[in-house]
Amino acid sequence: MADQSTPGASAQKSAQGSAQDTSRETTQADSPQVTSPRGVDGVFTRRRLLGTAGATGLALGAAGGAAGYAAAPSADNATPLTSLGADTVMFHGKHQPGITTALQARGHLVAFDLAAGAGRKEAAALLRRWSTTAQRLMAGEAAAHDDTDVARDAGPSSLTVTFGFGHSFFARTGLEKQRPVALDPLPDFSSDHLDKARSNGDLWVQIGADDALVAFHALRTIQKDAGSAARVRWQMNGFNRSPGATSQPMTARNLMGQIDGTRNPKPSESDFDQRIFVPASGDPEWMANGSYAVVRRIRMLLDDWEKLSVTAQEDVIGRKKSNGAPLTGGTETTAMNLDKTDADGKLVVPINAHARISRPDQNGGAAMLRRPFSFHDGFDPDGVPDAGLLFVCWQADPLRAFVPVQRKLDRGDALSTFIRHEASGLFAVPGGAAEGEYVGQRLLEG
Repeated sequence: MADQSTPGASAQKSAQGSAQDTSRETTQADSPQVTSPRGVDGVFTRRRLLGTAGATGLALGAAGGAAGYAAAPSADNATPLTSLGADTVMFHGKHQPGITTALQARGHLVAFDLAAGAGRKEAAALLRRWSTTAQRLMAGEAAAHDDTDVARDAGPSSLTVTFGFGHSFFARTGLEKQRPVALDPLPDFSSDHLDKARSNGDLWVQIGADDALVAFHALRTIQKDAGSAARVRWQMNGFNRSPGATSQPMTARNLMGQIDGTRNPKPSESDFDQRIFVPASGDPEWMANGSYAVVRRIRMLLDDWEKLSVTAQEDVIGRKKSNGAPLTGGTETTAMNLDKTDADGKLVVPINAHARISRPDQNGGAAMLRRPFSFHDGFDPDGVPDAGLLFVCWQADPLRAFVPVQRKLDRGDALSTFIRHEASGLFAVPGGAAEGEYVGQRLLEG
């Protein structure tokens, strides 16, 4: 939960869907492109046309419905497909989608293990199927086979599907010599309470969309496509604030109520690609323009957190809860004065404040692109919420980004009292697939 923000859209998109106009996904050659509901060939797909009639009411039976239910809208006053549903992210590009793409309202993270007896050949066929499915669904089209029609009436809704490989994948496929050094297992941290059954995996898929049914449709289709080649190891569901829910674009809040992610690297920064993506000349070659994803299920101990006063919460974080400004004054983007003291000579930003400890300039420049989802999976028998953050961060080398920052947080972060790391994974996410390619082809067929 480092003090960083998602570029271009942890400040959420406005209701008109304009937040992506300054981010890297507007250039297909650089990273996934967001387009209008009209396809690149200028033709509307069947789903895009159907999407212009989104339902606003609930019909109950043939006669309309009982009292308390809204009638289904007529064709004359049906709500048109808005920019929220029309936004499209391109599947093909220099980088995979879902990395620099704007934060999405719904997310699913799922890991698979290859089935017994499945190897490189089966993995290649699976990635080929998955890539075809991702391309079709992200364009707002139905799945190639046995589509469930779950998303039939919706547009693409900024759907992204991202694929990665875990450490164990390489032994299963006989590709140990191609396993990157950067994919070495993460070290143990003293604050970890990891459930091995919900950690790691041979293959990892991240799904994001601005509509819950579109996201679920993609999850279900990807799971069905796995067939006999792979089985689900674990799966987690997350959410963010919906685009347009705030009067103006702003950095997202987490379930603690804090503005979360103010100092994220931004694509406009000259060293952004160097920090987040493996260079084209990187080692191994198949990871060119790829990135490494660290995935952590971080439970927030909300009952304990909410017992604190707002002032005490702000001291834990080092920022104002109201607007994310540093305790030393200014606005959210004002530089934090780490040396400022109060009238009693005490540091205004406590020495163990989360925002102080996680700063790149306090960690040798180590930085990562955070792109999380919140989660809530119900309540324990005693009423304690099982809720928190599905932490996903991206970097060119996790051993130089996530690991040193987490080690420092592990030693003395005031926030650690109120969170628990319950699951973990590290995945190599190759660069985007070119036209005619599938994700991972350079690894599996190289």
